[in-house]
Amino acid sequence: MTRAEVPYTGDESALLAAWLDFHRETVHQKCAGVAEADAWRAPLPASPLTTIGGLVQHLTAVESMWFERVVAGLEVPEHWTAADPDLEWRRRPGEGLAEALAAYRAQCDVSRRLVAGLVPDALCAGRRHGSVVSVRWVLLHMIEETARHNGHLDAVRECVDGVVGD
Repeated sequence: MTRAEVPYTGDESALLAAWLDFHRETVHQKCAGVAEADAWRAPLPASPLTTIGGLVQHLTAVESMWFERVVAGLEVPEHWTAADPDLEWRRRPGEGLAEALAAYRAQCDVSRRLVAGLVPDALCAGRRHGSVVSVRWVLLHMIEETARHNGHLDAVRECVDGVVGD
């Protein structure tokens, strides 16, 4: 999938999906050409887990949590634990940025399939902290989450190799 401009018109479902896909593809653009060693460097002193690879893994985890667990109500493995609430930020043994990006792309494909055909007003099959959640809320939250982390990718990338995003 390539990053396409979001159309100026369309129904709500199409526009929400287009904005989310725009930001999902921006993740891949922000990571293009980064050296493997730089992908796992944490340049922000107060945020030792904030790496390019960690951000991609985190986005993969939240895609799974919101779309598989909340939208579809599926039981999927946890991406963090009470003992390690930052687990999804840590580099997985034997995996690099390419694997993290491939996992993210695959998870986004799962998310798209799970939300396909649902209207924004639909209520999700799962719950979040015991509360009912609408599909609209999940889509808006994931647009915000992904866009916010794209900003983090910009800052970390500039710190680790000097590349400035667009």
